[in-house]
Formats: sequence, C-alpha cells, structure tokens
Amino acid sequence: MQAIKIKNLRKSFGTGWGKRVAVLKDLSLEIKENEIFGYLGANGAGKTTTFKLILGLIHPDQGEVSFWGRPASDFKSRSLLGYLPENPYFYSYLTAGESLDFYASLFDIDAKTKKERIDELLGLVGLEHARDLQLRKFSRGMLQRVGIAQALINDPKLLILDEPMSGLDPMGRKNMRDIILKCREQGKTIIFSTHIISDVETVCDRASILVKGELKQIIDIEDILESEDNIWEIICQAKHFEIPQMLEKEKTEVSDKDAFIHDIDKTVSGNRILLTTSSKNTAYLLMDEVQKQNLNLISFGPRRKNLEEIYIKSTGQADQKGQKESAR
Repeated sequence: MQAIKIKNLRKSFGTGWGKRVAVLKDLSLEIKENEIFGYLGANGAGKTTTFKLILGLIHPDQGEVSFWGRPASDFKSRSLLGYLPENPYFYSYLTAGESLDFYASLFDIDAKTKKERIDELLGLVGLEHARDLQLRKFSRGMLQRVGIAQALINDPKLLILDEPMSGLDPMGRKNMRDIILKCREQGKTIIFSTHIISDVETVCDRASILVKGELKQIIDIEDILESEDNIWEIICQAKHFEIPQMLEKEKTEVSDKDAFIHDIDKTVSGNRILLTTSSKNTAYLLMDEVQKQNLNLISFGPRRKNLEEIYIKSTGQADQKGQKESAR
C-alpha cells in the first residue's frame, strides 16, 4: 500500500528581480507503507522544499500530494505525520521532559497517555537520564534525539526527517540510524533526506536521487547488494601510469559489450594509482600494461557497484570529471 503519492509537483520562487527559479520540476513519487525511503541529493537540490510541500507549509505551483489515498490537505491525513526539520528550534530553558510535555499538549493528549508516551519516547531515544536536564546543556546529538522524540509524540504513521544526521559524530549517526530502524519495526513509514550516501545504504529499503529539482532515479537498495554488475579495480604502487593508445584502438576491435575503453578512470594518490573500469576485457588489458611497465601490483579484481557510484553518474559528476581529465 502507498503511504505517500506525489504527482507532478512543481514549485518555483521569485528572485526579487521579476524572475522565478524552478526549485522542483514535475516530481512524481510513490512511497510504500512501512518502508524507509532515502531522499538523496546535494544541498539546494530541492529536498527541504519537497518536505514543506508535503506538509502544507508552502503551496505548490502545480501537483498533488496524498497520504494513504487521502488528500494532504485533509486534517486526518496530517494527524498521521511526524516531522523533524533540519534545524529544529527548542525552548532551551525547558528540560527534555517539559519539552515533550509541551509538544504533547499541542495534540490534546490526555495526562495519563501523555506521561506514558513521554516515558516511552525518552527510552526509545536513550534520554531517560537527561529527563530533568535543560536543553541548553544538551549536545547536538542529544538535541537531535529530542527532535525525533517530539516528531513521534503523536504516534504518527509517517515520519518525515530532514537531514536527521547532519552535524552528528559517528556515534550520534549510529544512534540515529538505530532509532530509525526501531521506528520501522513499530510499523511506521520513514522518509528522510540526506547527502550522506552511507547512511542511505545502511538503513533504507529504497532511495531516490534528486538533482536540481529533478528526480533522476529511484533505486532499490537490495538490488545493489545482489547486483552482478561489477566494477573492475586495479591498485598498483607507482607515481605515473600512462594509458596507452593501443587501448583506444582496441575499442574498434572488440564487441560493443566490451568496447567501453574510454570508461577507464585513473586516480593518483601519493605513490598509489587506482584504475577502474566496467569492462572485464579492458581490466585484463590494463593488467598487461601494468606488468609491461614493471609496476608493483597491490590488488586486482571486481567489486560491486555501490550507491555512491550510481549517485555520481546520475548527477553528471562523472561526466564532468571525464571532461576535466580530457582537458588536461
């Protein structure tokens, strides 16, 4: 069942000079019930704008949003939502318990349920020990956990998190990932935006790639893990390796399937060189060259494509890198 359905969503903003800039361009997206969905994109890609449109904080130029088949404007639909903004504001003089009590009162939760809910959430986010501590004394990671708790105070079916791991140290990010996974175990649907690719690979079921307001690709993370599509990698100890012209000529002598000689990527780091290619045939030709040039081979073999490589290709950064290499 679909938790969110977005159809042909558009949004533009005025620049102040009589012009408008498109921030979101015909976004259509469906998010399944009880999945963790990663909304991946660089800063300025349109992630926060999408969330504000979903939540009704701003209005679209065009398009529709629905939750479980109900229009997003419907009051019952919005009561199913929990939201953590990228930069949440807290009353710093309140304690963690007082803050959650305040947020619970906004939903008219009765006193008994409120107490039970606050106890449960402080346990979930690991802040029982800080219940009576003022928020001004909290670290960034602790404040993020308070933010998650306030987003869950109404026991929502859908949790929307805007850059929930931004600015956290490795342990803080791990704690946040654990909380997200626990929320999914409780039957919730979670969508979170990020530009940290490893977090998406770790917890998400699916992920989308947004580039300058355009949806480029939707990826099933399980498909990446099970993919047989390998990248061939050669690492050798050297400061210089010249890709010979004969490999360019080879492009006309083999079948199209193995002819992508031009996709060779070379990275030099100190006295190490990393060569990668998607063609097995090319990889073995490169190995011959490494041996001919008497370079010290460190490793050779296939590795599976990961989300980072798909993301770089979708955003066009790989093409930009190739153009820079050609220009040298």
